Formats: sequence, C-alpha cells, structure tokens
Amino acid sequence: MPVPLEPDPRRDVVLDATTLKALTHPLRPRILSALRLHGPATASRLAAHLGVNTGATSYHVRQLAEAGFVVEASELGNARDRWWRAAHARTYFDTHDADKVTSAAYLSAVAAGYAENAQRAIAEIATLPTEWEDAGTFSNYTLRLTPEETDSLMRDVISVIRGYRPHQGTVDAPETARPVSVNLEVFLAPGMSPE
Repeated sequence: MPVPLEPDPRRDVVLDATTLKALTHPLRPRILSALRLHGPATASRLAAHLGVNTGATSYHVRQLAEAGFVVEASELGNARDRWWRAAHARTYFDTHDADKVTSAAYLSAVAAGYAENAQRAIAEIATLPTEWEDAGTFSNYTLRLTPEETDSLMRDVISVIRGYRPHQGTVDAPETARPVSVNLEVFLAPGMSPE
C-alpha cells in the first residue's frame, strides 16, 4: 500500500495563503533549497553560491525568516556575520489552498529552481567521479492516464523515494553517500487536447 502524501509536522512545513506569498519571489525558493541541501550559510555565502548580489540575498533571507522558513543559526555566527538555516526539511503545497495567480507564481519559481539545478548538474557531468557517471538520469515519460491513475502513480513513486535515506539528519549513511536530487513533476501534458 502506498505511503500517504501527508507531511511530517516535526520536519515539514505546509504552505497556506500567507506563507505561500513569501515564496513567490523566484530567489526565495532557491535560497531555501540551498540552505536545505548545503546547510547553514551567511547571506554572502548564499549570494556567491546562487550568483546574485549580497544585498538582494540578505533582503530575501530576512523575508524568509519573517515567514518562518529560515531561522538564525546563532551558534555559528558572530556580531558581524549572521548564519541562517532552513527551519524545515520539506515544503508541502496544495493548489486548492491558494488562489491560482499566487499558486502559479510559486510553482513558476520552483520550476525555475529545478531547471537551474538541472543545468548546473549537466555542466558538472564531465567532472563526475567514475562511479557517478551513470548513477542518474534526465528522462521524460508521457503516459495516458486517468486522474485516479495519475494520483496512484504519484503516490507509488513517493512511496519508493521515502524508502531511501533522507539527506538531512542521517548518521548511518555510508561514506560514499552524497546528496542526490530527485525532482518529481507530474502534470497533465500542456497544450494537448483531451482526445
């Protein structure tokens, strides 16, 4: 039986109308993703990693903090450098809980982040260690499914993913384990007629 798609309240944040608006700027999901993947950082380090200026990064980190997405990592900072960490491991979003314009803005920002990560991964292919050369995929599958079958497929895939070791909070990972990005996009193929 597939694992339900419900979030874990100890690790996950569920977007509502207010928090969703805080993530509609395209840089904010990128900042949040970087903190989740790479751990705590200063605004300057985030800016260098994301290729944007420090002032903009600092502003958007503060906005994320106001919305509860990031918290100060005070044990790492000093009076001059503020370090930030992601407050949650994952973000859950239900399109039924927000207006369509805000939903589209958020999902557009998320998709842009996915595309950027994919481009960076492709750029690094030539430098991968041998054991990682064939360990990933950039694949696309188009299926003809009902809404019920689509929901079932999504739940099955998520169940498989959850059966593996999460990136954060894992102490029993083998020495060769590295963060692996799995992006799941399931949607009705755009621009196609129902027939």
